[in-house]
Amino acid sequence: MSSVAEGDCPSEAEATLPREVWVLIAANAVIALGYGVVAPVLPQFARNFGVSISAATFVITAFAVMRLCFAPASGLLVQRLGERRIYVSGLLIVAVSTGACAFAHTYWQLLLFRSLGGIGSTMFFVSALGLMIRISPHNARGRVAGMFSSAFLVGSVAGPLMGSLTAGLGLAAPFLIYGVALLIAAAVVFISLRHSYLAAPAPADELTVTLRVALRHRAYRAALLSNFATGWSAFGLRVALVPLFITEALHRGPGVAGAALATFAAGNVAAVIPSGRLSDRAGRRPLLIIGLGASGLTTAIVGAATSLPVFLVGAFVAGAATGVFTSPQQAAVADIIGKARGGTAVATFQMMSDFGSIVGSLGVGEIAQHFSFEWAFGASGAILVAASIGWLLAPETRDSPPLEHTSARPLGPEGAGELP
Repeated sequence: MSSVAEGDCPSEAEATLPREVWVLIAANAVIALGYGVVAPVLPQFARNFGVSISAATFVITAFAVMRLCFAPASGLLVQRLGERRIYVSGLLIVAVSTGACAFAHTYWQLLLFRSLGGIGSTMFFVSALGLMIRISPHNARGRVAGMFSSAFLVGSVAGPLMGSLTAGLGLAAPFLIYGVALLIAAAVVFISLRHSYLAAPAPADELTVTLRVALRHRAYRAALLSNFATGWSAFGLRVALVPLFITEALHRGPGVAGAALATFAAGNVAAVIPSGRLSDRAGRRPLLIIGLGASGLTTAIVGAATSLPVFLVGAFVAGAATGVFTSPQQAAVADIIGKARGGTAVATFQMMSDFGSIVGSLGVGEIAQHFSFEWAFGASGAILVAASIGWLLAPETRDSPPLEHTSARPLGPEGAGELP
């Protein structure tokens, strides 16, 4: 293991990141870009089979549910077979299932293909996150986390714009485009990482952090809560309720709703990389406490907005506040797991975001229907603030003492295989 990877040469690590990091970041951008192309047309494509609106939207829900249900199995596969194999396998599953959607003749075929895509999605996402944790230099984990998140955000914003350019090709075209893009991404990742010692599967007797051990760490439990809050607010609230708030409360068109979501994403991108770099110097915990708290307060405030300019300003600030804690949150999990194999711990961390998005999308809808939009935004803000309090009670993870682990042998002369 190189000295740069262990953080022995801070100046060198700051200047140069492993090539494998850039490969995964580029693949992440392509994946998000393609998803952004497909997402806007998917409900309309489902409606062409003559199903109800709820059935059409369930195609999207099924994808998320399969991600959530298959996450534990993905973690076990990563633990046994290594991140690289599961990453490429997941990409191939999503590529084939997405391309198959273009040839679906019934609603049930479309639902089946998208459900299979959810399985592949959680496979490559859990393995990508685990691989990024393993190969990130110790003193650049926040920086890498920021770039990893930014690649996904940029792809998510640019995807719908690219989708509009392919609208004239028919509703099936985006699925074929995304499928081909994923096949190319899988090939590039496989070729680029097949001889990489950093991305190589860990030996069977290598250092392992189990979920049971990770749950003993207060910071890991705080990360689970904050990722649940992230899923609830970033995916549940904003995707499910913001468009309705724009049209029904502010009386604007769907185009304005898209602009509102883009404004949030712009604020997020503006903050996520700087906060990651800062967390490598100042620690994860302060940024997590501040970011989650500020995000909670601004989320509650934008729900009370009565004009579009006020809402857009609030959306940008809320997005920036989310960016402040996104990178340190992932970096904190990387600190806890270190260079060990932690497939089940990483999968559980990711599950909390999926669980939050599903529960959040249903919860905010019920709250808005029975009470008001303002109450729905306020409840979401309260969950973020609760996550901030969770980190207030948790220890700092940067340069923290190593976790207990299971290992059949020591890692080297430094000692009995302790976590870095």
